[in-house]
Amino acid sequence: MKMGFNLSLEQTQKLIMTQELQQAIKILQLSSLELKEYIRQQLETNPLIEEKEEDMEPFSGEEGEDMIARLIENISHGDYNSGEYGYSGDSENDFSFENYVPSHTTLKDHLLFQLHITVLPDRQREIGEYIIESLNGNGYLTTDIREIAEAFNTDDAEIEKVLSVIQTFDPAGVACRDLRECLLLQLDARGIEDPLVREIISNHLGSLGDKKFNQIAKDLNISTAEVQRVCDIIKTLEPKPGRAFQNSGDVKYITPDVVVRQINDEFVVLVNDSAAPRLMINSYYRNILSSCQDQPGISRYISGKLEAALWLIKSIEQRRMTLYKVVNAIVEYQREFFRIGVKGLKPLTLKDIASKIGVHESTVSRATSGKYVQTPRGIYELKFFFSSGVSSACGEGVSSESVKEMLKSIIDGEDPHNPVSDQRITDILNSRGINISRRTVAKYRDELGIASSSRRKRYR
Repeated sequence: MKMGFNLSLEQTQKLIMTQELQQAIKILQLSSLELKEYIRQQLETNPLIEEKEEDMEPFSGEEGEDMIARLIENISHGDYNSGEYGYSGDSENDFSFENYVPSHTTLKDHLLFQLHITVLPDRQREIGEYIIESLNGNGYLTTDIREIAEAFNTDDAEIEKVLSVIQTFDPAGVACRDLRECLLLQLDARGIEDPLVREIISNHLGSLGDKKFNQIAKDLNISTAEVQRVCDIIKTLEPKPGRAFQNSGDVKYITPDVVVRQINDEFVVLVNDSAAPRLMINSYYRNILSSCQDQPGISRYISGKLEAALWLIKSIEQRRMTLYKVVNAIVEYQREFFRIGVKGLKPLTLKDIASKIGVHESTVSRATSGKYVQTPRGIYELKFFFSSGVSSACGEGVSSESVKEMLKSIIDGEDPHNPVSDQRITDILNSRGINISRRTVAKYRDELGIASSSRRKRYR
């Protein structure tokens, strides 16, 4: 047996992801807002990329007259947008309500204002500020009374006295220590003196949450209808008093990546490119590249940046085309949804769309991840159109979302004193040609957040 070192050549196949390929995959799965931020970063690092400015061309002939007529009509309706008609105003003199950002009061600011206009000794006001700063976002006191007393070197009675003052502030139920105290404080604020309501909140709140009306009625020797009446009163109370002040300053909105418009009987797919700026190659550096062939360092640097810029523009265009193909295939497959709504939704998988447009399933998954589409039926996440389903009597599948919509309509039309059971819902859906089991009905009902028939029942 001979052992030793030698050189040999052999051919092997390996899957290697280049940086360009990784960039293309990353761009594909970005949403429109994320893509805009990514392009901004590339504009800062690559001098050969610049944003394309679209100049407004002057109007002429019938086109100009038509545009002016529309301009006058929009001004008369208050829909004038200066940028749409090539108007460049003076930003210093222009007036817009968008320049003013409203200030929102937080829960602590709201309570501190009430504390400062309340007549209290300075020491008790300091204790009150400490208590308010110890409240969580829902308005509950998270610090123990004894701990506050030790911080101010006093007894629990003085802390309880200040706490009782804060508990009279708006919103009702604030500065409570548990749910029972929160609800009882709201009863005091509303002037509800019903002893039965206070008894159930104090001693039977857990059973009430479990809908054990019969057990509560038996323990209190009252009718089930009385327990139902008390439950209706308690439902009008707010279990989280500070909820109205949470995230009041946040503006949450969705920028759709694709828009589907209905023109007559056809649906047109438009990729929303307005969020991301248009890119082009800087002509100045391109001219330098052609004139610096005798300087290899500069030529190599500019050539690398040029290649990166061209690949970026190509990747963005490839993302747009892939997104268009995917959404266009979804529209063709889910045409009934766009016509009649959720009831027309069909079962759809990533594999169905991938085979239709000739790409891999992972590409479809990246193209639909975290992206939204604006349709005549509203704004939906692209993942919404991919759902499992059940079989029907005619042999075609029915989407789970469509079945949930049917289930919800059945429950909405039920008699509240005699709600339909899961088995009855199963029988109704089977009579409509949908092959579904009672277990699946219960699963869909739980996903919709609808209680069982025993919990939905109202007593006379």
